[in-house]
Amino acid sequence: MTGSAKGPSVLIVGTGFGGIGTAIELKRAGFSDFTILESAAEPGGVWRDNTYPGAACDIPSPLYSFSFEPNPRWPKRFSHQPDILAYLRGVITKYGLEPHIRYGTEVTGAAFEDGGWRVETKDGETFEADVFVPAVGQLSRPVLPAIPGRDRFAGAAFHSARWDHDVDLRGKRVAVIGTGASAVQFVPELRKQAKHVTVFQRTPPYVMAKSDPTYRGWQHWLFEHLPPTQLLGRLRIFLLAEYATYAMTRHPVLAKMFELRTAQLRRRHIKDPALRAKLTPDYPLGCKRILFTNEYLPALAQPNVGVETARISEITEAGVRTEDGVEHEADVIVYGTGFAATDFLGRIDVRGLAGRPLKDAWAGGARAYLGITVPGFPNMFCVYGPNTNLGAGSIIYMIERQARYIRQAVAQLARPGVSYLDVHPEVEARYDDEVQARLGRSVWSACTSWYRQADGRVTTNWPGLVTEYDRRTRRLDPADFRVVA
Repeated sequence: MTGSAKGPSVLIVGTGFGGIGTAIELKRAGFSDFTILESAAEPGGVWRDNTYPGAACDIPSPLYSFSFEPNPRWPKRFSHQPDILAYLRGVITKYGLEPHIRYGTEVTGAAFEDGGWRVETKDGETFEADVFVPAVGQLSRPVLPAIPGRDRFAGAAFHSARWDHDVDLRGKRVAVIGTGASAVQFVPELRKQAKHVTVFQRTPPYVMAKSDPTYRGWQHWLFEHLPPTQLLGRLRIFLLAEYATYAMTRHPVLAKMFELRTAQLRRRHIKDPALRAKLTPDYPLGCKRILFTNEYLPALAQPNVGVETARISEITEAGVRTEDGVEHEADVIVYGTGFAATDFLGRIDVRGLAGRPLKDAWAGGARAYLGITVPGFPNMFCVYGPNTNLGAGSIIYMIERQARYIRQAVAQLARPGVSYLDVHPEVEARYDDEVQARLGRSVWSACTSWYRQADGRVTTNWPGLVTEYDRRTRRLDPADFRVVA
């Protein structure tokens, strides 16, 4: 449609790790006709948006970084948000991606017309390209709970992913709703400032300790001058993550060993038997996201922190009322209630062949071959799409494999006489049947979590080891696609 001597034209949406990783893969392969559309004024995705106190990654940085761009200067093993954002911005600069990025450009619609994609923005601007790559991620759209009276609260209230840094929390009574991966990081920081913090917990998470040393100068020197030393560290973390995935998906006895370690951690930090009982999960380990933190359990044991397990009935003008009739007064409410993880591309009206809406194709739940490509939506390749999330390990590893696959698709489209690729419906159906059957037998089907839809279908997670995903995405097979001239 709009290809050039530089190859097919590509539109990428998002400047998180997914969008940037795909752009670098294309550029390194010689495909330079790409544009990255970013709704914000600066890059970074979730690492730009999540600035709450204590924000950090729960995957060690040697693995949570591009394999082709190791950073010998990570300050800690588990880096904090500013350092991860700085790393991503440095990668953008090093690979010369800034000229390809259009900031302040929010995509609202994308339609496949006349053999190519026409993309529309909130401001009414239109872009055309041969290939459409949505890389908006699974954890980019914050969710506020549908609690009656939420808009009635008289104090400050905000989601953790939209932290209001203008709110002074010193000496305040703070209600925290949610106990997910963000909450376990910001609750310990909140309690240092607030008069009192009440954590409203629906289900307790499994909490594991993390070994999080600060790297010393000699280690930075070693990583910089002898790169294999850092590579060995990355390999060790990778193997531990694969072992954890194996335990959760294939070996319940090994998973029980992890459960025992979490129980030991609770006994060490929580001396009150009643509080410890509140914090003890009653579901299999791994069914919900396992949380790595050294500060959360000790924070809950402090006198200015309380854990409330009664269900919330409403938000009042003065605080939070639970079903037992108690009103918990608060000056500030912080929602640590996660993201619309199963609502893939929810803000973008995507239409494929014959104008078919993607929301119709995904009416029963998002699905894509290899988590990347959808029948009837030619030349659209998702990054961090359906069933590519991980229960353990680094999503950057998965992103790199998806970027490699997309680069191969672009190479196919660069061949003379090839207009578009449309994955065969039966290929996608066989794949989806297999993935869902495996997920149905997995720990992720054993409880309610953000991994699952209301009907029980798991649309987020990959059911196996990441080495299997690497193998299955290593080579794009043209036979999987209807190739149209």
